[in-house]
Amino acid sequence: MENLLDLSSLFLQQLVNGVTLGGVYALIAVGYTMVYGVIQLINFAHGEIYMLGAFLAYTQVTILRLPFFVAFVLTLLICAVLGIVLDFIAYRPLREAPRLAALITAIGMSIFLQNLAMLIWGSQIKSYPRELLPVVFYQPALSVGDVSLTWLQVFILSVTVIFMVVLHLIIHKTKVGMAMRAVSQDKVTSALMGIGVNRVISFTFAIGSAMGGMAGILVGLYYNAIFPTMGYIAGVKAFAAAVLGGIGSVPGAMLGGGVLGIAEVLGAGYLSSEYRDGISYAVMILVIIFKPSGLIGQPQGEKV
Repeated sequence: MENLLDLSSLFLQQLVNGVTLGGVYALIAVGYTMVYGVIQLINFAHGEIYMLGAFLAYTQVTILRLPFFVAFVLTLLICAVLGIVLDFIAYRPLREAPRLAALITAIGMSIFLQNLAMLIWGSQIKSYPRELLPVVFYQPALSVGDVSLTWLQVFILSVTVIFMVVLHLIIHKTKVGMAMRAVSQDKVTSALMGIGVNRVISFTFAIGSAMGGMAGILVGLYYNAIFPTMGYIAGVKAFAAAVLGGIGSVPGAMLGGGVLGIAEVLGAGYLSSEYRDGISYAVMILVIIFKPSGLIGQPQGEKV
C-alpha cells in the first residue's frame, strides 16, 4: 500500500511540474502560431526573444536593482518593441518575397541575436540571487502528502492562464483582433477594405514577442539558469508544441504546450532525464503521423 501511495504521489508531483512547464511552452508556442497564422512565417528568431526576455529581467533585477514585478512589466514592453523592430527590419522588406527568403532571414536573425547576447552578457550561466526575488516564491503554497506546489508555480500558472484569457479576448472581442483574423484570411482584401496590414502584423509581432519574453522570465525563475543559447532548445520545443496543437491555432498552441510539457516531465520522471527531449518529440511525431493538422488544427485545402 505504501508503495502504491508513493507512486501516486510521484505521478501527481510530476503532473504538477509538467503542467507548469507546459504553460511556459504554451506561451512561446502562441507567439509562433500567431505570426504564422497572420503571415504564414515560422519566426525562428522567436526563441531568441524568449532568451532576451530572461536576460533583460535578470539585468534589471540584479544590476539596476528594480523590484521584480517592475522589471517583469518593463521586460514585456521591451520585448514587444523588439518584436516590432524585428518585423520592421527583417521581415517587412520581404513581404512579397518567396517564403524561403523570409525563413532564411529568420534563421539569420536567430543566430545574430544569440551572438549579440553572448557579447553583452557573456556565455556563462546567470542565476538570480534569492535575496533579490520575492521570498514567497520559494515557499509552499499547497502540500498534500509528498505533493507540493510552490508559490512560484502558482505564479507561473496564474500568469499563463490570465494572459491566455486576455489574448483570447483581444483576438475575438476587439477591432484589432478582428483585423488580425481578416489579415490572416486575405491580406489583399483586408488592405482594400482599409485595414492597415503592416500595423496589424506589427501588433501581432508585439503581442507574440511579449508572451515569448514573459516565458523567458518565468523559465529563468523556475530553473534559475539563464544563458545565451537557451532560446534555441525552447524555441524548437515551442515550435513542436505549435505543430502538435495545430500550427496557426492559438488554442492548439496552448494545448500542444501542455501536452508536450507533461510528456517531457513524465518521461524524465519515470525513465530518465536524458530522454526527456526525445520523448516529447516522439509524442509530436506520433500526432503528426496520425493527425497531420495537429490535435485541434483544421486541415488546409489547396486552392486551384
